[in-house]
Amino acid sequence: MSDHRDHRGHLRLHVSGFEEAFHREPADVPPQSGHAPEVRPLERTEDDRASGIQRYETTVDGWVLQVAVEDEPRALLRERAGQGTDRAAHHGSEVVRAQIPGRVVRLWVAEGDTVEAGQRLLAIEAMKMENEVRALRAGTVESIRVAVGSSVELRDELLTVR
Repeated sequence: MSDHRDHRGHLRLHVSGFEEAFHREPADVPPQSGHAPEVRPLERTEDDRASGIQRYETTVDGWVLQVAVEDEPRALLRERAGQGTDRAAHHGSEVVRAQIPGRVVRLWVAEGDTVEAGQRLLAIEAMKMENEVRALRAGTVESIRVAVGSSVELRDELLTVR
């Protein structure tokens, strides 16, 4: 495997079948000696592209491993966003509010849709950047209070998940 160091920051690797994340600093990676293991990029799914993940399959000493790679800042942001899902009450409704002012540019759900924790709900454009709003917990979309093209202000109600 060649040493691909990202000039933008560290990478987070997830090896399928292991429950722990491996954190490596560039200085921790020893120079390669002998022959390099074969690494094959896997086809990216739409969810992988949306999540900023690239998957690879590699064979090391006869073991075939699938590895998901994402940059560390994005992984940390995703983990922080998911921390509230464990504590969220699974009863009652949860109002999803705008975290930034902007304009709604996409709706990925409709009223009555079942959603999973972390699933994309809608996107708000602010300062020419598209910001995705994701479900904090699993549930059903009870009501949607915005439409594509709607302007929203900070803390405006966007939708409700029950």
